[in-house]
Amino acid sequence: MSIRPIYLDCHATTPVDERVLAAMIPYFTEHFGNPSSISHVYGWEAEAAVKQTRELLAAAINATPEEIVFTSGATEANNLAIKGVAEAYFQKGQHIITVATEHSAVLDPCHYLKSLGFDITILPVKKDGIIDLTKLKKAFSPETILVSVMAANNEIGVLQPLAEIGEICRESKIIFHTDAAQAIGKIPLDVQAMKIDLMSLTAHKVYGPKGIGALYVRRRNPRVQLAPQQHGGGHERGMRSGTLYTPQIVGFGKAVEIALAEQEAENQRLTELRQRLWEKLSQLSGIHLNGHPTQRLVGNLNISVEGVDGAALLLGLQPVMAVSSGSACSSATTAPSHVLTALGHPEQLAYASVRFGIGRFNTAEEIDTVAQQVISTVQSLQHSTAKSGK
Repeated sequence: MSIRPIYLDCHATTPVDERVLAAMIPYFTEHFGNPSSISHVYGWEAEAAVKQTRELLAAAINATPEEIVFTSGATEANNLAIKGVAEAYFQKGQHIITVATEHSAVLDPCHYLKSLGFDITILPVKKDGIIDLTKLKKAFSPETILVSVMAANNEIGVLQPLAEIGEICRESKIIFHTDAAQAIGKIPLDVQAMKIDLMSLTAHKVYGPKGIGALYVRRRNPRVQLAPQQHGGGHERGMRSGTLYTPQIVGFGKAVEIALAEQEAENQRLTELRQRLWEKLSQLSGIHLNGHPTQRLVGNLNISVEGVDGAALLLGLQPVMAVSSGSACSSATTAPSHVLTALGHPEQLAYASVRFGIGRFNTAEEIDTVAQQVISTVQSLQHSTAKSGK
């Protein structure tokens, strides 16, 4: 049997924790009812399970259960937030602000709205990947209805100053949305303290199942209105119709519950593993750390290396490890990472990048093996480049 590569792509997805799977299984077989079926015990069981997860997710971000709207994932949640606000508030204004390093699930809906006549401002970031708050303020206009800034970047792991952004938006009475797909269960999130009005969440980045996410929608101070993007049945307070996927919802709740309970210890362990990897790789010539050195997800390390071909680098690493050069949602494209070019990297350096997503099941021994393979591969490629005179 072939040995599978070491998995270090936890920003793309994570394996389902066995404890999460165990919680889900009964809702496929025994408690299989439709949570909207309120006339019998099967529906009541499913409804109770959905309610429990709604309460758990709300508590995780300091919201109320009624403010949690289940979706198929963060992509749908982002679309519902951005297009939903645009359609509900277009008579008030048609200006939306976002950031150049956002996930395509935010940028693409914004580009779509631009094709309909909306004014879209895409702000640059500083060299460390963090938004310039002064530029954000200057971008506001009387027409601005929404600001969308992600909590934690999916490529370089950078954490944006959510509380400061929320304060600025609240002062100007502008709705603030954040894509927190990479952040839930990993960093503290408080929609009240951070003055967040809309927050997109997903389960599969935190050892839960794929195909389930949620959108937090503020109900008061201020009450946020959304135009539904999916119709039929009036589920989720009319904002997202469709039969709720109870097993996935149960898994989502269990995944977040575990992540919150183990967050402090896990963050310490992942910090040590990331530092262990970086200390070894930093000895390479021509290596660059992408993003802020400390204001980032503890399991994230994103590097670029001078003097190597990006495709050859990934090819050389493949037998030993599963890593990527950027977002899993855009890995099929040949263009360099838009996140790295937004940091000011030339195309060659953006191509020659590797994203390490260290996770719950990685070990120190695996990190050492990975470091050794990266060093040998990079040095070999650099030597070949120098020899060929390129």
